[in-house]
Amino acid sequence: MSRTFTYFIVAAMVLGVAVGFACNQLLDPVGAKTVAGNLGLVTDVFLRLIKMIIAPLVFTTLVAGIAHMEDAAAIGRIGAKTMAWFISASIISLTIGLIMVHLLQPGSGLSLKAPEVAATASGVDVTNFTLKDFLTHLVPASIFDALAKNEILQIVVFSIFVGTAVASIDERAPQVLALVEQGAAIMLKVTGFVMRTAPLAIFAALASTVATQGLAVLGTYAKFVGGFYLSMGLLWALLVFAGFVVIGPRVKGLVGAAWRPALLAFSTASSEAAYPRLLEALERFGLSRRIVSFVLPLGYSFNLDGSMMYCTFATLFIAQVYGVHLTIGQQITMLLLLMVTSKGMAGVPRASLVVIAATLTFFKLPEAGLLLILGVDHLLDMGHQCGGQFRGLRRDRQVGGPPGAGSRKAGGGLGDLGGGDGEFQAAFAPRHHPAAG
Repeated sequence: MSRTFTYFIVAAMVLGVAVGFACNQLLDPVGAKTVAGNLGLVTDVFLRLIKMIIAPLVFTTLVAGIAHMEDAAAIGRIGAKTMAWFISASIISLTIGLIMVHLLQPGSGLSLKAPEVAATASGVDVTNFTLKDFLTHLVPASIFDALAKNEILQIVVFSIFVGTAVASIDERAPQVLALVEQGAAIMLKVTGFVMRTAPLAIFAALASTVATQGLAVLGTYAKFVGGFYLSMGLLWALLVFAGFVVIGPRVKGLVGAAWRPALLAFSTASSEAAYPRLLEALERFGLSRRIVSFVLPLGYSFNLDGSMMYCTFATLFIAQVYGVHLTIGQQITMLLLLMVTSKGMAGVPRASLVVIAATLTFFKLPEAGLLLILGVDHLLDMGHQCGGQFRGLRRDRQVGGPPGAGSRKAGGGLGDLGGGDGEFQAAFAPRHHPAAG
């Protein structure tokens, strides 16, 4: 993310609050509601743009990612340990987010009425929500129907089948894989175009919310942002503790090695900006270049712990704001959905917003809830981008063995594991990470 774009977002936040407060104070409730309704044109268009990109983006990125995952399995011990850590860390981050949002209840202070369209279907219909219906609903009768309706879970299931099939073919169906990767690249570009309109949407969303709710809504935002950073702090503490269990007091030096890259990621809200620095820091610490050059890029693509926690926190925050109760079964389903859908979203600008929008659609939660978090999304994005650097530290140390083992003497990078350095890293290198998280 460029510094100029960041300035635009901050300016949109400040201006949105100022205009909304002026409308709230100078206009009567009817007039303020009219202004909010007019601003709703901007936010409605932005929401439709988000919905427009969900299906093709999830399909192409997930198929491409899974098709390359076979390479990770071929690495053997390293791949197995890496994937075991990815899954464990994902479950931990999602669980922390789920528990903390229930303990803090950040959305309970802002009770909004669900829009008419969503009011009739707020949350999955629990009267018909049986295991049989759920399992049947997983499999699309037609992938085109699933794409048209943004049935995210059905798209994920179909993508897993296609990606696995491509990976299992000896020649990896190069034409099909190239087509999918080109489609993913196109959709990333389209997503970038859509996200350039974010400052306008942020201004409209904050102005309309403050105009109707007053400055009191800022207290709810403060509780939401503070609760998320508290949850991220707990996750970081657990990662550092896990590092201490594995390597003892040396974890202090490991954390120190990532401090500057983490600060850079926080200030720029971009993992990409910190990636080269973190790579160098881990090698200086003594980790094997062969290990680092494999695990770190793969983790940037498939182990988005901070983003998953954010998506959990934000989705349940929206449910609390609109007074929608999700059962334990639905919340577990949501965690599984977020764990899978996030795996193919690396490199997607504002990926968390796309995943949250898809989750809201799946659970029939009010889509307007996305506008509530849009105004503070950049503040939260900074946090989970920073957290990604500490996640990278723990992941590399977990699978890397003793510091210094096979460090620069590893020579040809991953060449000895099959395939040259260039080939392998081309498959897994993070592409444009400004908001992957």
